[in-house]
Amino acid sequence: MLQGTLLIASDHAGFELKEKLGAWLREMGYSVTDLGTESEESTDYADYAHPLAQQVSDGVAERGVLLCGTGLGMSYVANRYPHVRAAVAWSPEIADLARRHNDANVLALPARFLSEEQARQILKVWLDTPFEGGRHERRVEKIERDDVSREEQERAHIASDTI
Repeated sequence: MLQGTLLIASDHAGFELKEKLGAWLREMGYSVTDLGTESEESTDYADYAHPLAQQVSDGVAERGVLLCGTGLGMSYVANRYPHVRAAVAWSPEIADLARRHNDANVLALPARFLSEEQARQILKVWLDTPFEGGRHERRVEKIERDDVSREEQERAHIASDTI
């Protein structure tokens, strides 16, 4: 089980599902910090993704959940932060692979395309699945590198395709 506080945030499109998931997570015993939004009034997803991603990046929180219409906008913002690996998941299988292979620490849910039950299943798998490590560790470390030249990135890409 996740240690520490789980962050959750949404824009207007994800508000209703965020509220339901936050309550469900608390019932499951998780400590949840809701970073907004507070209504279904139109708002900008970036205003909520930035604070959540910053806290995960800084190590204030281990993991976070973002919700917007497609999950895409939130993931674009979150993935701009160091040490944040945000994954859009629309099925439990995607959530499982995001954790096992990519050590995803932010889950972005496409609220307009999921029922509450589907979202719960995806979230549960994401929370319960550990990072596998092994060969995936090397790949995650490459995500974290900021000193890689474009030429090194090309060579690494070609080499990883042969594995």
